[in-house]
Amino acid sequence: MKGRMISPGKVEGNAIVSTEPIGFYGGIDAKTGIVIERGHPLEGKKVTDKILVFPCGKGSTVGSYVIYGLKKNGVAPLGIINRETETIVATGVILAGIPCVDQIDITKIKDGATVVLDADNATVEVHTN
Repeated sequence: MKGRMISPGKVEGNAIVSTEPIGFYGGIDAKTGIVIERGHPLEGKKVTDKILVFPCGKGSTVGSYVIYGLKKNGVAPLGIINRETETIVATGVILAGIPCVDQIDITKIKDGATVVLDADNATVEVHTN
């Protein structure tokens, strides 16, 4: 799939997929990488070393610093794929150096699938396990 590069880099890993937007501030613990938002489809799951797939971000601009904190604490996702990356997530991934693309049909990515995210070329390859 071809999208738009938000933050450069190339990574491969297993997808963790949410059909709901993610708010990083109050939604993901920056020390553990665990989704802590009550009632969120990924509540209790860890995003560390995964390709995090979700439609878009939500919430406070502090979310950018939470993404940076995830990276600084060694618990960040390998990469991020969105349907639409808004400024909070874009700022965070750029600060943290996390590869990110958007304009991707995320419905074609299943939880646990192996994903090659080549943000340099704005492409996503999905390999079913």
